[in-house]
Amino acid sequence: MFRYAILFYCFLGGLALASDVRDSMPAPSLAKTYQGDVDLHGYWVSEKLDGVRALWDGEALYSRRGNRFNAPAWFTKDFPAQTLDGELWMGRGTFESLSGAVRRQIPDDAAWRRIRFMVFDLPELKMPFDDRLKRLQEMLVPASSPHIALVEQFRVSSEAELMTILERVTSEGGEGLMLRDGQSLHKPGRSDDLLKLKTYQDAEAIVVAHLPGKGKYQGMMGSLLVEMPQGHRFKLGTGFTDADRRNPPPIGARVTYKHFGTTAKGIPRFASFMRVRPD
Repeated sequence: MFRYAILFYCFLGGLALASDVRDSMPAPSLAKTYQGDVDLHGYWVSEKLDGVRALWDGEALYSRRGNRFNAPAWFTKDFPAQTLDGELWMGRGTFESLSGAVRRQIPDDAAWRRIRFMVFDLPELKMPFDDRLKRLQEMLVPASSPHIALVEQFRVSSEAELMTILERVTSEGGEGLMLRDGQSLHKPGRSDDLLKLKTYQDAEAIVVAHLPGKGKYQGMMGSLLVEMPQGHRFKLGTGFTDADRRNPPPIGARVTYKHFGTTAKGIPRFASFMRVRPD
């Protein structure tokens, strides 16, 4: 049963994978987790959007791994010629619908009309983020298209204010907050220049095996055996719908899970499946 489920899942994935892959892409900046040990006065704060990371190169939209998103021509028609970094986003709590829409080879116009490209950086501009943000404001306020917008960036005066905003955003269905050092240049990889703040932590792992279910999950996937970037393996068994268990993420897929810290051996505590990464 799992063999057919995997084939079916891969078939759907085949619909979703872009037909064009770009070899040369600006390496994306990635966030570390906020630990409360930075001077907040130098940081810009924004809502952490639960979307799909995308880069606009002036002609097309690509994932952070260089796969082209098959957006309708009308969607990107009036986008700026400048390279832009951002997220494709439908709104809070819509990741599954968004992921399905942006992965299709043949775009669904109705779905794409619900999507906006939310921009947060100019990765090729060799200036501090304070200046890059000014350029973005000049470029996108007002926006040249209803399908593109600048992510709102704001300052906070204290950690207490930051935590109050985090509580409000999460209570309204948001995922968390992002903090970016205003004096930082665009830097590939993870650094303290870009931080994420959530009520839980999340991470990614690679699926290495499907473990069969028992009891009410007999005949379905019971849990995934996944491998962390450091090489640690653990079972991921919660957070799945019945549909996920019938058609589990294929071997080799990259999945995101949430957790609440790690054990002394580096294994996530109370890990729960969130989604398959679309890139």
